[in-house]
Amino acid sequence: MNIELSLHDRNLTLYRYPVRTNETLQAWDAGDEYLINHVEELDLAPNQNILIINDHFGALSCWFSNIHNVTLMSDSFLAHTGTNENLQRNHCRPIHYITCMDAIPDSIDLVLLQLPKSNRHLTWILSQLRQQLPSHVPVIAVNKAKEIHTSTLKLFEKYLGETKTSLAWKKHRLVFSQANSRTSLPVSPITEWKVDGEDIRLSNLPNVYSGESLDLGARFILPHLPSTDKQLKIIDLGCGNGVLSVKLAQHNPNAHITSVDESFMAVQSAQKNMLDNLGQAQQHQCVANNCLDGFEENSTDLVVCNPPFHQQQAITDHIAWQMFCDAKHVLAKGGQLIVIGNRHLGYDGKLSRLFGKSQVSTVASNKKFVILQATK
Repeated sequence: MNIELSLHDRNLTLYRYPVRTNETLQAWDAGDEYLINHVEELDLAPNQNILIINDHFGALSCWFSNIHNVTLMSDSFLAHTGTNENLQRNHCRPIHYITCMDAIPDSIDLVLLQLPKSNRHLTWILSQLRQQLPSHVPVIAVNKAKEIHTSTLKLFEKYLGETKTSLAWKKHRLVFSQANSRTSLPVSPITEWKVDGEDIRLSNLPNVYSGESLDLGARFILPHLPSTDKQLKIIDLGCGNGVLSVKLAQHNPNAHITSVDESFMAVQSAQKNMLDNLGQAQQHQCVANNCLDGFEENSTDLVVCNPPFHQQQAITDHIAWQMFCDAKHVLAKGGQLIVIGNRHLGYDGKLSRLFGKSQVSTVASNKKFVILQATK
């Protein structure tokens, strides 16, 4: 795995976050290189104010902070933390960090954008840029060419302004746009809907996973969540919009529930949904974090987890493995981890390796999903 980004007679040492032994994935991609090469050809004067949106692990931030004033806008706790570590690793100048729900800074000279996976998230970003940016400020976006569809360009034209694309390079393409559409279309940051068959109504910010309807995994696990009057300590790990947290709170009125996600929008959505559905009385906290970093060992009775199997654009199972390891670390003896996943992911084998085969059982399954319980 290459950790040295070498371009234009400069070298950066870059790691993904969290740093893993035997890492196989790079901390940057050809899209980062394409953006860097293009901006270098512009020969910008020093000390430009550059807004970088969705820099995954800091390759762009490290590169341009050399002589410019960089603001990183990202919804990802991992991106913020990984970028900060790579900045320190390469002795780069400090940058400013904001989330995608924060106001866009004044006096921006250039916007660089790694296109998000969600069109809801992209629409939100474009609408905010249109409201804040002067029309002369260039917006340059990048993604894999196969992911830049006609519909993607129409979103740029509708919510931002005049848009054109580059030729493909290493299977990536640049999108050039400006904030000059005739009208600035208002976009609500929240999508609301009721969960069928449940006394739950959810608010979803733009980058929340499955923010327009309940995902099938969450729907399947809801009836199988435990219920008790005991004063349990429960963690909803990878909480998303907090639907499992809300259901757990309804079933376990005396529990203290902690909702954890690496998405700032997910944490904010979960916090709002707990408040809206349960009021102020419930003991609850929401935390943006890298899995369960910093959580106390042997302190928790139950961890519920619906793991992702991708990080940014990469398909990977290391996040699920880290979640399982962290869950075992924080669980008290006799505590339980409840996991839902696609059957083909083989989580039963991973949990058996970690907890012992006799400690892992199947709660429920169907053709697509399996719910597993592991006891410490």
